[in-house]
Amino acid sequence: MIKISDLRIRDVVNILDGRKLGHIIDIDLDLENGKVMALVLPGRSGRFNIFSRREEVVVPWNKIVRIGKDVILVEVPVANEIESRRKDSFIGN
Repeated sequence: MIKISDLRIRDVVNILDGRKLGHIIDIDLDLENGKVMALVLPGRSGRFNIFSRREEVVVPWNKIVRIGKDVILVEVPVANEIESRRKDSFIGN
């Protein structure tokens, strides 16, 4: 059995581009069914502002490839793809 506190200290690495995404800052739980739905990681922050929130990267449970002793391997779209999708959806609205 793995404790949440043990997961939070492991590095999360994207296997698609080899980039270290950081450490888990939150976990999305389905309390009714007792399942972990997603891991929440810190995203890139924009300009520094005490009132702005840092973006978050949500990794669905089905995108976790392996949980190892020191690292959690995930398969999420490359940051450039995420950024271009965000811009496209913003322009379209």
